[in-house]
Amino acid sequence: MNARNYTSAERLILGFDQALRTVFGRPQVTERANPAHGLDESEMSEQERDETARLMRINHTGEVCAQALYQGQALTAKLPEVRDSMERAAQEENDHLAWCERRLDELDNRKSLLNPLWFAGSFAIGAAAGLAGDKWSLGFVAETEHQVEAHLNSHLQQLPSQDAKSRAILEQMKEDEIHHATLALEAGGTELPGPIKLAMKLTSKLMTTSVYYL
Repeated sequence: MNARNYTSAERLILGFDQALRTVFGRPQVTERANPAHGLDESEMSEQERDETARLMRINHTGEVCAQALYQGQALTAKLPEVRDSMERAAQEENDHLAWCERRLDELDNRKSLLNPLWFAGSFAIGAAAGLAGDKWSLGFVAETEHQVEAHLNSHLQQLPSQDAKSRAILEQMKEDEIHHATLALEAGGTELPGPIKLAMKLTSKLMTTSVYYL
């Protein structure tokens, strides 16, 4: 059965399964290889490893939020082509989720304890954006990806210079986020009002600060 022929009930079940995989299990990834595959582990001090792990934990939670946003938007999107676009973007974000989790394992660190909370909140925001209309939903995607791009640039500057593995992952994530933003705008996304952009930045700041510690 083609994805666009799923009933609303089936979509809810699939969405619930995807939510469980995102927060507690292993996400369904695409065919792409981990950008860090084949790169040697760098020598880092304990302080550098801890700081890198905290940054990667933030990025992992950011991808949990991205999954929730896309799933919420796909659930309420009105046009089938918009829904399909959201679902493909969510698949590619799953790659990021898996790569970040793998890197956390390599650094002997853990995922955030707050992931279920951030998933629930982001899903609600995504669903609300979808209900507002496809042009606003797509505009929300574009602005989200632009803010994530800036966030990744900041982390790339903070990483230890010798940590090639983490850097390769974040560089590929950044490239994907730029691509997703471009697709959203080309599909008809509209620029969001200033107050909404500011609220998104403040929410992101709350997430990064809390996940850095928890």
